[in-house]
Amino acid sequence: MTPAERHSKIVAYGEADERLIGALKQFPKEMWQFKPGPNRWSIHEIIVHLADSEANSYIRCRRFIAEPGASVMAYDENRWADLLNYHGQNPEEALELFRLLRRLSHRLIKDLPDAAWSNTVDHPENGLMTMDDWLGVYTSHVPDHIQQMRATHAAWMAEKKGQRCDPDRSLFEFSQK
Repeated sequence: MTPAERHSKIVAYGEADERLIGALKQFPKEMWQFKPGPNRWSIHEIIVHLADSEANSYIRCRRFIAEPGASVMAYDENRWADLLNYHGQNPEEALELFRLLRRLSHRLIKDLPDAAWSNTVDHPENGLMTMDDWLGVYTSHVPDHIQQMRATHAAWMAEKKGQRCDPDRSLFEFSQK
């Protein structure tokens, strides 16, 4: 990754909380619990997931910087959602935690020397990752979930109109009930 590409990603990484808050304003809170299919997440669950993911990202970022070459933990996000009762957690508190963790990591990475970005950690599922890899993953994480939220909202709107979403197909393809 070039320094200019990295800088652009760092800016986008730092703006993720604002993008997320802006996106959430599009979705009525009464639909945040709606699940578009049996193995799909609600907006509520996505928000709590983002906080848990950011907590893992926070630690991983620091391992890259302070302990290059170390191992990082993987986790089963669907298992976490089920066993940590994401629907029972407060989405506003999860959002606040996400914002704080993201802000702290953004402050830490925005002035790192170029050499730090080639530091590596060993991820049990992804293998050897550089800090640039980490930045790419977490820069796209929130926008990817915003798209998922939009699809969930579209499925909710379709269901209100008497249509149903086929969860095995794109969330934007609907059929009559």
